[in-house]
Amino acid sequence: MAGIRFSGVTKRFDDGTLAVDDLDLEIRDGEFMIFVGPSGCGKTTALRMIAGLEHPTTGQILIGERVVNDLDPVDRDIAMVFQNYALYPHMTVRDNIGFPLRMQKLDREERRRRIGSAAKLLGIDELLERKPGALSGGQRQRVAMGRAIVRHPTAFLMDEPLSNLDAKLRVQMRAELVKLHQRLGVTTLYVTHDQTEAMTLGERVAVLNRGVIQQVDTPGELYSRPANTFVATFIGSPAMNFLRARLSGGAIEFAAYRFELPAGARERLGVAEGDILFGLRPEHFFDPRFAPAGAAGNLLPVTVELIEQLGSETLLYFRADGVAAEQASEGEVELGGALVARLDPRTQAAPGERLSLGVDIERAHFFDPATGNAF
Repeated sequence: MAGIRFSGVTKRFDDGTLAVDDLDLEIRDGEFMIFVGPSGCGKTTALRMIAGLEHPTTGQILIGERVVNDLDPVDRDIAMVFQNYALYPHMTVRDNIGFPLRMQKLDREERRRRIGSAAKLLGIDELLERKPGALSGGQRQRVAMGRAIVRHPTAFLMDEPLSNLDAKLRVQMRAELVKLHQRLGVTTLYVTHDQTEAMTLGERVAVLNRGVIQQVDTPGELYSRPANTFVATFIGSPAMNFLRARLSGGAIEFAAYRFELPAGARERLGVAEGDILFGLRPEHFFDPRFAPAGAAGNLLPVTVELIEQLGSETLLYFRADGVAAEQASEGEVELGGALVARLDPRTQAAPGERLSLGVDIERAHFFDPATGNAF
């Protein structure tokens, strides 16, 4: 096994498109790393450069201690799992899994042993004589995984491998991928646009936008301490709410409201006065009628626009009098739009109804309105 390192890697295509911009990142030996971001952010281009399917314009890519910029894909000792499975329809499952071993000219007994081991690990040992056309989507994805596993590569590269599966099967396959990585311990780079996959699969997650890494951290840290408004809006569903406000005398003021800031927030901000963008996750609101004993917070009068009762929770979309809410779209913060709260499932309300929501200001996030960077 081996780690993977990007050192000052830039990729500019012939038409001038800058896909990856000065990428510096180390994926540790045995780590499960996620690249996540919107379409066109550079995540797949970065993966393809590791595979040798694209060549960096500048910089170096290392697998282990080897610089692989000029190595052919076959010489990089990596295995890829694609979005479309890339199985040979005329071959059996056994032959599809064993195809790379035939290319390596391994003897028949070793091929049989590796194929059997991979098939058993993935729970497809009873499907070895079938052809891909007779398999479900999940079974075909397991065959693609088996073909990668038998090679015993130094690293796995996975390009949105679950995107063609239905929602229920994606959840199941995510759990299986985590267990598989725990058993194999092979360095893995997984590319996805789905932040749920990123948060549930990755030991660390790199959030990309326009070819630049915005933040690399554990899923928990990305969610609780986003580096900027892009990360704050891309990670989390529904996205973080933003309000334009002003700091004044140890309090935050917006419209007709003034909320005193806790000591920790005042210390972190380090400024006495000025404009600020503050963010609240949907769960940072609460319905006072169903709040836990001892819960305290500032009350915000709101008008209900829409309510979604999901069984385990209620999502309430609302507007507050005089408040210019900010709406996030793929990380860009734009004026307009409703706020959203994740509330107790017992909360019921009708569009147009007036009610008050508690605001847990101690959990708020604060950003520079000019740069978007977190304080």
